[in-house]
Amino acid sequence: MSMHINRTMILPLALAATLAPAAAIAQPAGQPPMPPHMAPMGTRLQISAQGEVRRTPDVAQVTAGVVTQAATAGQAMSENAQRMSAVIAALKKAGVESRDIQTSSLNLNPQYRYQENQPPQLIGYQATNTVQVTFRKIGDTGRVIDALVSQGANQINGPTLSIADSDAALDEARMQAMATARARAELYARAAGMHVRRIVSISESGTATPPRPYPMVRMMAAEAKAPTPVEAGETALSVNIDVTFELEP
Repeated sequence: MSMHINRTMILPLALAATLAPAAAIAQPAGQPPMPPHMAPMGTRLQISAQGEVRRTPDVAQVTAGVVTQAATAGQAMSENAQRMSAVIAALKKAGVESRDIQTSSLNLNPQYRYQENQPPQLIGYQATNTVQVTFRKIGDTGRVIDALVSQGANQINGPTLSIADSDAALDEARMQAMATARARAELYARAAGMHVRRIVSISESGTATPPRPYPMVRMMAAEAKAPTPVEAGETALSVNIDVTFELEP
């Protein structure tokens, strides 16, 4: 039996065998694969935008303290404890929950008299006890502050106003910022005779939800003769974003 060989297949097969080693030389073993051909990037446009919403604060924080002085440390602490107990009782009577009353500092310090060319003279001790109070109904803040003063609080700082559920408001600001960035990108694209192909990157450069502190208030019991007004007003919450767009003709 005779075998017929198709000579037209010999050249392509030989050529393929010849090219295979060449490919192996072009890509040495152990080296990372060559990256595929990358299409040239389109025109890049970076937009910075801000979204801002305004909300009425619904939380107030006040620091209330009792400062007492006595000849001995024990007397100063004892008197302070009695007056602070009355202050805390007044808070709870006004409807403030225990979770919203937190001791923030407790101090006892010696008091000295200083005279020229004489050593310091111990004249007594000062005790200070302060609590941080959170009001979830801002309208009650002034009334409760007056009650604290009447019960012995002689140092009050605040209030600081903030928003309890700031996340929902910030999400609204984010949507606003993104819409602004997109509109500006479309504007630039039209001006350049192009259109927006896609968004390449989005980054949030910062959020601003600052509590709004009122000027510090310090009062003695005898000075609180009129109801203390506390107005909530409005607080701005803002988000800043940077968005990179790709434009094409």
